Amino acid sequence: MRQFRTFVMLIVVSTLPALADQVSLKNGDRLTGTIVQSDGKTLTLHTEYAGDLTLKWDAVKGIESSESLRVELQNGKTVVGPVSTSDGTVKIASSSGEVAAPVSKVKVLSQEAAYEKVANETLFEGWKGGINAGFSLTGGNSQTTNLALGFVAARQTLKDKLGAYANSVYATTTLTTGTLPNATRVSSTTANTEAGGVRYDRDFAPKAFSFASADFFADALQGLNLRSVFGGGLGYHAIKNDNTTLDFLGGLNYTRESYTTLQRNLVALTLGEELMHKLGKSTVLNEKLYFFPDLNSLGDYRGTFDFASVTKIHKWLGWQNSFTDVYVSNPPTGKRQNDVILTTGLNVAFGQ
Repeated sequence: MRQFRTFVMLIVVSTLPALADQVSLKNGDRLTGTIVQSDGKTLTLHTEYAGDLTLKWDAVKGIESSESLRVELQNGKTVVGPVSTSDGTVKIASSSGEVAAPVSKVKVLSQEAAYEKVANETLFEGWKGGINAGFSLTGGNSQTTNLALGFVAARQTLKDKLGAYANSVYATTTLTTGTLPNATRVSSTTANTEAGGVRYDRDFAPKAFSFASADFFADALQGLNLRSVFGGGLGYHAIKNDNTTLDFLGGLNYTRESYTTLQRNLVALTLGEELMHKLGKSTVLNEKLYFFPDLNSLGDYRGTFDFASVTKIHKWLGWQNSFTDVYVSNPPTGKRQNDVILTTGLNVAFGQ
């Protein structure tokens, strides 16, 4: 009986390599694992023994997949099936017959199972993001309280992206003047802002997309009860890969501002750029710069600048820092043009 079990185990073990994808390198090495993706320049192979390996496509002699891969060719054609390569030719065993093409004509190669999973996700699936929280408290001759809360989430599919955010910063300071027992305490609010919004992007070409957005902002110290901005336009993916994305956007927006002393409605241009860059394996940088020239009153404008970084401490826990600068060229009388917000704290990620 023991010999029979040993024989069965040997049969199972001997079949495992056949169930894995095979990658042969030009230096003679042979790797097994799961082919994740390729952009024609590099090939990502997931292995049980070393995690994800990134290989230069020029160093790959041949591949053979056990499962269906999705192959996008430079002529725009997409073929799905098990893939093998030899002598500079890629062969896809599709359901309608074998398709062959030069390896140099492969634009993107990815897992069909992962593609189908993303394609069939419901609106409530596939969300990724994080919750930020920062708090500080001091005591003594001066007492300060700072509370910063933030939330950001995005759902990326094959052709579109839906994002949402919200944040709030509240701070107070209490100063003690005079001597006991006649000392007096004066309290003041030094920060009280709230912001939130949503944006939807839809790719209609490999490098181009359209967008629609709604943003809301309130600043008690500036006397701004609510600024509502509804906009839309077109964007261009100048850089789009796993480590870096750089988008340029342009369009129109309708803005309604409600201050304690006045209300105004205006139409403005939307001009902006957004950058995301992964710095190493643990830090992600995000930067946004927007300029909104007022079309109702030429010469007036609003500008915003945001910079944030998140450094992973754990798989789901990170350290977050953010800087925001909001500039309004024509605020109500007696109010400053510039508002600067700096926050730091912990970031709890979800959907990773």
